Amino acid sequence: MEIKIRSMVETDLEQVLEIENICFTTPWSRSSFTFEINSNPMSEYYVAERQDVILGYAGIWSIVDESHVTTIAVDPKYRGEKIGRVLFETILGKSKEKEMKAMTLEVRETNFVAQNLYRSFGFVDIGIRPEYYQDNNEDAIIMLKEFKDVL
Repeated sequence: MEIKIRSMVETDLEQVLEIENICFTTPWSRSSFTFEINSNPMSEYYVAERQDVILGYAGIWSIVDESHVTTIAVDPKYRGEKIGRVLFETILGKSKEKEMKAMTLEVRETNFVAQNLYRSFGFVDIGIRPEYYQDNNEDAIIMLKEFKDVL
């Protein structure tokens, strides 16, 4: 069955929040997502769905000439189906369409699966944010991809 990627809308939030609460120890609130999709002019959020079931989602902020990944998550029931890769390809493509020069993100130092995904797209480590994650004070690795073909 085909996976459809589309912009996130408010009616998606029930399913998005279910995934958010499963995937993250400090999940975003409904009001945070509502603000991002309705009121933040810098943000773009996308969902991956199949037969009206949301499988995952991703978001970016575009600030001046750089995009920043705010979130990406896939429902654990659907992991291994390359949904995270498709979502990541989508936000990378949207950033290139907007002629961004680079994309940044933070990732937990112990999240090797995500780090490997990002590295497969050409991201490199550029720094550490000490004790970035509030739930356990884990460090975040800052990663960067420059879009040389856009310059």
